[in-house]
Amino acid sequence: METRQALLVDAFADEPLAGNPAGVVPEAEGLTADQMRAVASELGASETAFVLPATDSDADRRLRFFSPEREVDLCGHATVAAHAALAERGVVEDGQHTMATEAGVFEVETKENDMVWMEQDEADIRTVDLDEQRVADALGLDVATLRDVGADLPLSVADTGFPWLVVPVNYFEHLGSIDPDVTAIEELCRAVDAEGIYPFTFDTISGRSTLHGRAFAPLAGIAEDPVTGTAAGACGAYIRRHGAIDSTVEQVVVEQGHFIDRPGTVTVDTDGLEVWIGGRGVTSLSGDITVPPAAEDDDIIEI
Repeated sequence: METRQALLVDAFADEPLAGNPAGVVPEAEGLTADQMRAVASELGASETAFVLPATDSDADRRLRFFSPEREVDLCGHATVAAHAALAERGVVEDGQHTMATEAGVFEVETKENDMVWMEQDEADIRTVDLDEQRVADALGLDVATLRDVGADLPLSVADTGFPWLVVPVNYFEHLGSIDPDVTAIEELCRAVDAEGIYPFTFDTISGRSTLHGRAFAPLAGIAEDPVTGTAAGACGAYIRRHGAIDSTVEQVVVEQGHFIDRPGTVTVDTDGLEVWIGGRGVTSLSGDITVPPAAEDDDIIEI
């Protein structure tokens, strides 16, 4: 049976078993969509990136992304993971690259310091009319934890490719005490056309960080995401747009994942409209995976 190299790469991390794990298949040419989904299911990461030759002459390569259940148009942490793995193996050199995805063609930059930068969609940020008590109840918080900062930073949906309901929280200890009501969060997200909720605070662990966030996206099947590129990018644009950080601060540094033992960091470069996210990736697992024949993709595959 056919085998392909398969990796697990921890994105937005400086060491293994941290950040957000993504599957990566560096040479996926010839695999069918059903085979890719089966491989993604076996690897078990929230998303797996499959690297393919570009069919678009304007792109250097093509990436397809699969969760264990279905194909997704674009995935930030899997993009970072894939390009970190390709750079580590010398497949891509430092510099600008383009990748074609189901969501369009995006620029990616790999740097000598192992950082991978990814372009996101222009930020769409809209204030939403939600009762703060309802939001606080969905997060299991006292409403005062939101009102302390809500006067200057309104509840909004911020979208750079995946719409998040961004919710400012006053202190780190309150962010850590969140007890999410999954059903209530799903109802909130449906009410404002968001896919997830992203409570955050300016109270951080690291002195170099700008904010600490947590990401809950039950509508996408994610109870809590470890470190989330789309949320970090959207929230960075949101606080920049509202003037919540000094104009001398060049980049927004976002901490996430500490409450579920997967700490990581996303760096966001944004003027409030254009958004780039950056992070490193560390390979934690490398091996060969046996791919089922295209006509028998319901069979069990071995790793």
